[in-house]
Amino acid sequence: MDDTPQKITTLVGREVYSNEGVFVGEVADVRLDLTESRAVNGLALTQLNDELFSDLVSGQKGVILPYRWVRAVGDIVLINDVTLHDVIEQMTRPNGEESDDSAIA
Repeated sequence: MDDTPQKITTLVGREVYSNEGVFVGEVADVRLDLTESRAVNGLALTQLNDELFSDLVSGQKGVILPYRWVRAVGDIVLINDVTLHDVIEQMTRPNGEESDDSAIA
């Protein structure tokens, strides 16, 4: 495996899939932690899978997924399938509460 550091901009434009092969969206931007680890801590997705998100983000631009949910990065980005259910559940919580784990952009 090649451990050569990559530019974070190489993530932009990559398609995101669950580990079950379900298309989730496309990386439009990254969220950085500039205070502590100075690392990527989230992926902003657009071009979302309508079957997964249409009722949840209607009129919104996308979602932000925590980077810790990423399993692998290559030609595509793979995320844990179970976390996909978590983000949908968090986005539908009552009282419009948001968590640090995911957000609607």
